[in-house]
This record gives sequence, structure tokens and C-alpha cells, in this order.
Amino acid sequence: MVLAAVASLLLSAGGARAASWKGLEPFVSKRADVERVLGAPVSDRLAEDGTMRFNVSGGSVTVFFVTPKFVATKHLSPALEGTILQIVLSHNNATDTPESMNLVKNSAFKRDAKGEVEVFTNEKEGVVYTFVGSRLKTTRYAYSEQQLARIQRGEKPKTVNRKP
Repeated sequence: MVLAAVASLLLSAGGARAASWKGLEPFVSKRADVERVLGAPVSDRLAEDGTMRFNVSGGSVTVFFVTPKFVATKHLSPALEGTILQIVLSHNNATDTPESMNLVKNSAFKRDAKGEVEVFTNEKEGVVYTFVGSRLKTTRYAYSEQQLARIQRGEKPKTVNRKP
């Protein structure tokens, strides 16, 4: 299921928008959207650190929300507080590799490596894959830098309109 979402996201890459996962999108989706898609959280630390964690098939998902501190630091509209900041999938026992996901030769991704850890980042789409020992460990869906700049200028977030 996660592979299908990743493949769909890669195949439908568009303009500089936030990455979407299961219809959940940074700076757009809120807590109610997350719970509608993922159900009840196994950990709700929204009041403490702005996160909620969910168990999903193959691992877990941590959703980070825009906090008042982030709004103040990045000079954003207070209306964005409580929207998703980023989604981090932690994969247990994934067999995906950079090669199987066609990341090695994909010029949209920048590769950084240190020891057994490889990180592939697509700044335009806001997607980051982390591999340890050539196996997928995390996938992060976040805002793109261009999207953040638009929002800081007071423009509304653009929705992705993609189905993962």
C-alpha cells in the first residue's frame, strides 16, 4: 500500500507544492482530516509537542502539526496553526531500495550519504526518503521551500489534487 502511494506520488509529480499522502497535505489538512483517514491515534501529543502517532500496516505514521511557535518563527498567518506540517512514515521491514524506487538516476532527487545511511530529497515536491543499509526506513512528506515562501507572502496554499 505504501509502495503504491509512493509510486503514484512519483509518477504524478507536478509544480512546487507540498507532498500529499492519502489525501493529507501540509498547510491544508487538519486534525479531523487525519483522524478521518488514519483513525484514532496511538499517541496524541498535540498539546505537548504538536504530534500524533498512528500505527499502520508496515509501520507507523507520525503527523506533525503547525504550532504557534512555528507560525511566529516563519511569519505565517495564524490561520495555518493546527494544519499538518509534515507526515513521517516509519517503515518496519521494508524491502524497497533506492534502485527499486528509481531514485538513483532520478535527477529530481538529491542524494546524501554517510556510512549506511542514504537520504534522497526532492525539494520541489517536499519528499524525503531515508534508507539504512539500502532499505527504506522513513518517508517524509512536507512542504516545499517554494510553497513556504508563497505562504509567507500571504498566498493561500495550493492543493495537490492527487490521489495516492
